[in-house]
Amino acid sequence: MKIPLVFLGTGQAIPTAKRNHTAILLSYKSENILVDCGEGTQRQFRKAKINPCKLTKILITHWHGDHVLGLPGLLQTLALNGYNRVLNIYVPKGTKHYIDLIFRLFVFQGKIKYKIEEVESKFLETEDFILEAKTMSHGTPCNAYSFKEKEKIRIDKEKLKKLGIKGKIIGELQKGKDIVWNNKKIKALSLTYLQEGKKVTIILDTALNENMLKLAEGSDLLICESTYTKKEEDLAREYKHLTASQAAETAKKSNCKKLILTHLSQRYENKEKLIVAEARKIFKNTEIAEDLDKIEV
Repeated sequence: MKIPLVFLGTGQAIPTAKRNHTAILLSYKSENILVDCGEGTQRQFRKAKINPCKLTKILITHWHGDHVLGLPGLLQTLALNGYNRVLNIYVPKGTKHYIDLIFRLFVFQGKIKYKIEEVESKFLETEDFILEAKTMSHGTPCNAYSFKEKEKIRIDKEKLKKLGIKGKIIGELQKGKDIVWNNKKIKALSLTYLQEGKKVTIILDTALNENMLKLAEGSDLLICESTYTKKEEDLAREYKHLTASQAAETAKKSNCKKLILTHLSQRYENKEKLIVAEARKIFKNTEIAEDLDKIEV
């Protein structure tokens, strides 16, 4: 099935007229997973015509302001609107106390139920998908995340139709079990095929590191920060960020199918072509995210 994503914010530390602070929403069935929550994120929800009360999980990459200053306002809005779920919040190791500080610092009206978990490696597995984190290099505890849909057994509907198979017995085929139909044994393998799950990897603030390749390996979509061009490689190294070339090299080496660049510095306002041109020299299937872009993987 398609995996929708919305880029609620695509800017760097200082927002611009075109780019809000970082936030990315990934949806899958009943899940709505927000990766980071920069200042102004809840207003971006409004612009995108998305109800924030449908959120199920928040993944925090790190606690720099441009990635989390929208959290207090978003949490307050959820409380005022009677949010009735348990909001699961995942953060890098050693940082869960920052959520407690938010609730101590601000005077909230109403309450919401939430659960905080510090994560690294594979931290959540459901019937349908796996969430994985890997530690990045950014001078503060920092994660990147991947969403991996599990492979599914699919049924060849044309073959079913020819054999006249219908009813509850189809459920057995979906489980990979052989069946008996019209006194004949029919092997599940003859009517089914395995559909690979899709993978989305989101790498935000970090210097180049080996974990990037490990996490991104085989991704259908890699969303990656591209704060600088190669000309500013020294700055990228100093501030522990990536260049467009480094993002593209990561996509190429990890066998990704598509790369979308985000987290652009204000210095490239209206000069985004420089970023994408640099990346496409290395990895052709590259695009730049704009605020409120909606895509499907």
